[in-house]
Amino acid sequence: MPITLYDLAGADPALRFSPYCWRTRLALAHKGLAVEAVAWRMTEKDRIAFSGQGRVPVLVDGEKALCDSWAIADYLDEAYPDRASLFGGSAGRAHARFINGWADEILNPGIARLVLTDIASVLDAKDRAYFRQTREQRFGLPLEQVVAGREERVVTWRAQLAPVRNVLARQPWLGGAAPDYADYILLGSLQWPRCVSRFALLEEDDPVAEWQRRGLALFDGLLGKAKRV
Repeated sequence: MPITLYDLAGADPALRFSPYCWRTRLALAHKGLAVEAVAWRMTEKDRIAFSGQGRVPVLVDGEKALCDSWAIADYLDEAYPDRASLFGGSAGRAHARFINGWADEILNPGIARLVLTDIASVLDAKDRAYFRQTREQRFGLPLEQVVAGREERVVTWRAQLAPVRNVLARQPWLGGAAPDYADYILLGSLQWPRCVSRFALLEEDDPVAEWQRRGLALFDGLLGKAKRV
């Protein structure tokens, strides 16, 4: 029986854009595990009520149900130790945990401030009011004001990626010679705006953009072949 993943979708069920769900999709691919990715919308809380909360990703593996992308990655490494490790040991896990926290607290909020209106435009009709209300409450401004001036502000956002550039100057992946979960965290974050927006977050000659292009080809183009606006 394949693993089931409840995966955030837009009005088009083929448009999947949650950075956290993409982390999980990449982790499953790394493990070589088959998955059925089920389209889920933000207001469909009842469909994942069995998980005890209201956000995706939610992964169902047999009788086991898990939420939170980090907890899912932990579970996959422990439940399938005979398959390629996501972390490569305790040191790699600690490294990935730092990347996870940095992405959640710094990188992703910055991305949101650049593409919130683009996200709103791709949502299913039943999700639009919910998205606007919850995000305007979170940011304290109308969505249009949050993204105002993004052409200038994106320069500051790009500067936050300097540590990543420093690492990639010395090795091909954040995980070293080959990608690991640290790479999948950041690839998931960048896949989010790539799917919902045509606003260019990265410059073409940015080493991070080159790393992302290599990431798009992983697992038979899992990211690269994904539906975009």
